[in-house]
Amino acid sequence: MIVRVVLSCQGDPAPSEAARVLYGQCPHILHNRAGIPPATATTNLCATMLPARLQRVFDEFGIREGLYYLTAKALSAASRGTIRLVRYHFVAQPVPPATKGSRPSPKSTVRIVAPDDPITASFPRPTEVIRGRFSNGNTCFVAETNGRFAGFLWLAHKAYEEDEIRCRYELEDPAHCAWDYDVYVEPDFRIGRTFSRLWESANAHLAAQGVRWSLSRISAFNPASLAAHRRLGIQTIASASFLCVGAMQLSLIDRRPYIHFSITDRRPTLLLSPPEHGTPSQPAPD
Repeated sequence: MIVRVVLSCQGDPAPSEAARVLYGQCPHILHNRAGIPPATATTNLCATMLPARLQRVFDEFGIREGLYYLTAKALSAASRGTIRLVRYHFVAQPVPPATKGSRPSPKSTVRIVAPDDPITASFPRPTEVIRGRFSNGNTCFVAETNGRFAGFLWLAHKAYEEDEIRCRYELEDPAHCAWDYDVYVEPDFRIGRTFSRLWESANAHLAAQGVRWSLSRISAFNPASLAAHRRLGIQTIASASFLCVGAMQLSLIDRRPYIHFSITDRRPTLLLSPPEHGTPSQPAPD
């Protein structure tokens, strides 16, 4: 029907009834007689007829990521949650040179904790998960306010085992990059400087070790998080999609191994490296 409208606008002396109806709904299509290209008319017509909800999705995610998002939602709804489409962007955030940071506060502190520290009993994660992180040699920064647990931030070195899907991330240059994950702030302390204090402490720790980049993964379906990280100067270094159906997992990655399929605990290994150049650049718009 859209093709018919375009042809009619190019000079058909007797537009079809369907075309007349569409003309009535989209009067701007008639402007084609004044020289607007047919492709523009088709785009305008699609934009006019596209449901507002879909239009908002594409406005927020862009066309490509919006299609991934809609596909993930459709698969989950149709399968009642048994089919998942997970998509990640892997990003690199520059570690700033060591600075004085925020003014120290006796009521709010950030420190590195050991596995046997009593504060770990307050962590909002299963005990076995926390135990596994420490056994893998990961570093935990804990924020406390007036003696209360306020949040944490974790750093992994050399490699990280993903816990949402089956994948292992290995750092190609662990001397100059680390992996940050699970940055969490308790609800009572989300209005304040807890988040920034955690990052200041982690960045100071990394800078002292000569680390220049902190790598992490962000859900492609979380544009707010992506926007927040862009303000920190991130660069996207890789992307991957994971289709999970029960125990089956199909991994599609934009670098080796590119494609990986498993129905057991086997998982692909993704080798990640920081950007080749040491200065951040602005991400390209969608």
